[in-house]
Amino acid sequence: MISVHLGLDVGGTASRWVACDVSGEAVARGSLGGATAHVFNPAERERLVGVMTQLATAANQADLQVLSLTAGLTGFGSAAGTDIRDLAAGALGVTPTSVLVLDDIVLAYAGLFRPGEGHLVSAGTGSIGVHVRESGDVVRVGGRGILIDDGGSGSWIALRALDLIYRTWDHAGTFKGVDILAHHVFEKIGGTEWHDVRKFIYAGDRGLIGTLAVAVAKAAEDGDGVALDILRAAAHELAELARALQKRAGKGPVALIGGVLRLHPIILAEISGHLAGTRILRPEVESALAAARLQTGAAGSLWQALLGSELVQP
Repeated sequence: MISVHLGLDVGGTASRWVACDVSGEAVARGSLGGATAHVFNPAERERLVGVMTQLATAANQADLQVLSLTAGLTGFGSAAGTDIRDLAAGALGVTPTSVLVLDDIVLAYAGLFRPGEGHLVSAGTGSIGVHVRESGDVVRVGGRGILIDDGGSGSWIALRALDLIYRTWDHAGTFKGVDILAHHVFEKIGGTEWHDVRKFIYAGDRGLIGTLAVAVAKAAEDGDGVALDILRAAAHELAELARALQKRAGKGPVALIGGVLRLHPIILAEISGHLAGTRILRPEVESALAAARLQTGAAGSLWQALLGSELVQP
């Protein structure tokens, strides 16, 4: 049996875990179902219980002795911290003081920077920017959900496209002028009638809505000017997140992560133009591995002290 520190990255559609030995070497990894930190919602709480149960089963099957867990969760708020720690500790058979839970974006930051070193902008289904000061204080910009903003995210791109498509229809009774964009969006939805669109948007979740950004990117690849304008606007929104961080926390490099950046080359090109003079990083982040390694080594000790954790040390 190998003694390990577990790292867990919990996402709305899927979760990933990595086990590291006490030296920080990855010895096992796997994927689990999705969940969120919204344990105030009974259905979401049940999903998270399921993820923790799956993780405990995977650890047992791999003959791993769990020393501690660091978990980054989408939708995390500190008010839910104690409840989630207790839930995870019960499933894994460890003490709650051996469990550290935090926001998934803060976890991603910790995997990329030392405190105070840079800024992180994430653009996936949603969008958010974060900077962690040397004091441990977290500066967040954006990330308030698609009903408020999430500017530049996959969901934002999708909703802007639908808004333009239907405003065109309302004024002209046709999709002329947005027909290429409408074709790709309706193809992704699986129908052209309003009831098809209404069911897709209002019976789904933000993750499903965000998938329509791929349709916008396809329209852009076909040379559609409307789609290209939407992607340029998304790039502007993401650049504004970086600018907001720089205004509040000082100059520094900006790391960009998330699937939106891979939709079309124009997005990264436009962001770079808006942030001329700023060092832009495009790192690959394996958050579960970063989480596990937060429990080992000097960098991990720094973050543990900053975050006030009481993790078991090797």
